Amino acid sequence: MVQFGYTMMTEQAGPRALVGDVVAAERAGFDFSVTSDHYFPWLDSQGHAPYAWSVLGAAAQATSTIPLMTYVTCPTTRYHPVVVAQKAATLQLLSEGRFRLGLGSGENLNEHVVGAGWPSAAVRLEMLKEAVEIIGALFDGGYVNHHGQHFDVDDAKLWDLPDARVPIGIAVSGQRSCELAGRLADLVIATEAKEELLADFDRHGGAGKPRIGQLPICYDQDRDVAVHRAHDQFRWSLGGWKVNSELPGTTAFGQATRFVRPDDIAKSVPCGDDVAEFIDAVRAYTEVGFTEIALVQIGGAQQRPFLRWAQETLLPALREL
Repeated sequence: MVQFGYTMMTEQAGPRALVGDVVAAERAGFDFSVTSDHYFPWLDSQGHAPYAWSVLGAAAQATSTIPLMTYVTCPTTRYHPVVVAQKAATLQLLSEGRFRLGLGSGENLNEHVVGAGWPSAAVRLEMLKEAVEIIGALFDGGYVNHHGQHFDVDDAKLWDLPDARVPIGIAVSGQRSCELAGRLADLVIATEAKEELLADFDRHGGAGKPRIGQLPICYDQDRDVAVHRAHDQFRWSLGGWKVNSELPGTTAFGQATRFVRPDDIAKSVPCGDDVAEFIDAVRAYTEVGFTEIALVQIGGAQQRPFLRWAQETLLPALREL
């Protein structure tokens, strides 16, 4: 059965609001939750970027059943992999086994802040592979020493390890990342409903593993208001991964999307309150084999109306799929 998730989008709400919203999402009946991990919002109009791991720790205490997940954390530049492993293990303990660690190769938007430069896509994938191997070794227990091409680890050990190993997900966008995920990950993560991504993942060892997609939506009783909000805060999403991973800040994203029209975003993001439109967008993911779909309600201040509508209308309709 396909599961439906709720996204705590750190780019559009402050930390207390994010925690309160995931508590409401648990009550509304969402099957799981995911959390973005940003240092910057995509656009100035979104206006937020609290530290995701503090939010997750608070969410682990404020909720009791809903699974939590990073969607996704970059373990190569802003964070060293040994620190990511420690954070993930601690969060798994705090949540009593409800946490999954989603990892990806990152975006310049968030990683440039530490002044380490922004490597090419090929190098970023090499770094991600090495980081995942380090994190996995620490999850296995004992001391870890590593002197690799990109990272050094000197006598690291996790002193608080959960009984259940933290599942690792890897975000994919092309054949090389699918190969990495198929070999090293417990699940695959994608933001596009592309069948070829899942096929490549399966071919490299991912068959039978969970596959999690993400879909932005903009619920509002007034469709015009929803379209305006989606354009104002989410037009960056039309840039595609190759562009979005390279731009360094909100000004760059604003300039890159200045010619995107509201009608353009409305073609890719379901807007309004027509349940059939939302179901069609979700079906694009389920028909190619995604087992979990995380919904992103656009607009930090519009979460509670969405959650009420989701509980009463959207989730029952989606589960009929």
